[in-house]
Formats: sequence, C-alpha cells, structure tokens
Amino acid sequence: MRCGTRLLALVLAAWSSSAFAHSVPERFEPGREASLGAAPVEARVFFGGDIEPAFSTIEVTDAAGQRVDKGDARVDERNRRLLRVSLPGLRPGVYRVIWRILAIDGHRNDGAYVFTVKTDR
Repeated sequence: MRCGTRLLALVLAAWSSSAFAHSVPERFEPGREASLGAAPVEARVFFGGDIEPAFSTIEVTDAAGQRVDKGDARVDERNRRLLRVSLPGLRPGVYRVIWRILAIDGHRNDGAYVFTVKTDR
C-alpha cells in the first residue's frame, strides 16, 4: 500500500503542477527589463495554456502611469495563448506592461514588467 500511496501522491502533484502552470506566462515581447534601441510595435505575453478572451487584458503605461497603447488589447485569434496590444511610436523612456488573464482552466493570474526604449543615436 505504501507504493500505491506514493504513486497517488506523485500523480496528484503532477496534476496540480500542470493545472497551475496554465496561467503562467512563458515569454514576454519586448522582454522583461529589455533595453531597446527602437520602439516596439506591440507588447505580447505568451502563456502556457489557452486564455479566455473575455476576461484577459493587457495595457502599457509610461513612467507617469499614463496609458500609451492603442487600446486594442486582445487574445490572438489563431493562438489562444497569446495576449497582445498595439503600440504607437513610443518615445524614449521606461514603460510598464500590465496584464491580467483568466486561463481556460479557471485560474486567474496577473503581473507587470518594464522595458526601456533608448534614444536612437
């Protein structure tokens, strides 16, 4: 019975790990803490599982906290793991990407990170 108990514990641990992993971001574009020589045209966050479009948002703010994205936040139609928003021609400065999602498996998650657009020389 000890072996069966251990096996059950391993299965439950693997199941709970994979369930929680679905709401975790896997990649950021631009990258976290990135220092860019040119302004990006989009901010994108890629997740480990599909996210619910109706309950997932992303926005970009400047150093003063003013929203600077184009207001077209969306889950990509072809890739339900991609949350994106278009950006205008950003000036040099520090920008914050703020995201909130509801994963298809019911888990909510949110976060933020910054990137910098440097002056072109």
